[in-house]
Amino acid sequence: MLIAALLSLTVGRYPVAVIELAHWLLATCGIGSMPTERLQLLHSVIVEARLPRILGAMLVGAGLSVAGGAYQAVFRNPLVSPGLLGVLSGCAFGAALGIVLGLHGLWVPVLGGVGGLLAVGLGVAIAAMFSSGSILMLVLGGIVSNALFTALLSIVKYMADPLDQLPAIVYWMLGSLSAVDTAALWWTAPTLAVAIIALCLLGRLIDGLSLSDDEAHSLGIPVQLIRYGVIVLATLICALTVSIAGMVGWVGLLVPHLARLLVGPGNARLLPLSACLGACFLLAADSLARSLTAGEIPLGIITELLGAIAFVLVLNRVRRGWL
Repeated sequence: MLIAALLSLTVGRYPVAVIELAHWLLATCGIGSMPTERLQLLHSVIVEARLPRILGAMLVGAGLSVAGGAYQAVFRNPLVSPGLLGVLSGCAFGAALGIVLGLHGLWVPVLGGVGGLLAVGLGVAIAAMFSSGSILMLVLGGIVSNALFTALLSIVKYMADPLDQLPAIVYWMLGSLSAVDTAALWWTAPTLAVAIIALCLLGRLIDGLSLSDDEAHSLGIPVQLIRYGVIVLATLICALTVSIAGMVGWVGLLVPHLARLLVGPGNARLLPLSACLGACFLLAADSLARSLTAGEIPLGIITELLGAIAFVLVLNRVRRGWL
């Protein structure tokens, strides 16, 4: 993961050789020397332009992968993705509403995160109205919430200015790290990192959710507390990642499958490896997004293409466990 991050610093429309990157690092640390103009230029390219988006890519990739793996364990379904309970449609609605209201700065990603949390809260509340502990009712509640916030998003897009606001909404929904706000990143990074680490530490307890509820209770596992705690943490992670990079698909579905092929189904190993693989996957996708063409390709398009191709390649292996 660290090697992938260092290589990403060299990639872009202004390429930096690995040797020159090492020379710049040594000169920055006071070891060796470099012409002042060159040192300042590389500082602007590496530290000010590329480092924030690379940190954002690592956090978003790790967060979505861990959240996807946790959702798959909680719902006992390998095809579950972080958008199951409506978090992505809620985030899209919140961000679109912020754009239509003319808000700027941190307000759009903040409203996106709040919208995602509200969508999941609504889905859980609907499930609690009928059956407090049923996974099926959680899924149905998520379907209802997802449909509602998708409809609200359509209303907002219909009301948006087609010349200015609607293109901004569409571009935001495609996902991108090109406009990562450093202040927003430092604001969200600690919470995101803590939530990712907490889910990884809960791996052994999450394994207990693969049993039936009665069997898990007999082993002393607080099923409802763990289930809803994992849902809250995974939803918070998804909301924060969307506030950083917009809508980025396939990461939370694909990467846990890749990790499962390497270390098996145990979440104590699966979730940390998913975080590392997810960070590497999104670093590679972001490097391609800003290098393939003269104009940057939205990150969501790259992850959809890479994710679909990679999923087809691993499908023959993972389907054996489903059957």
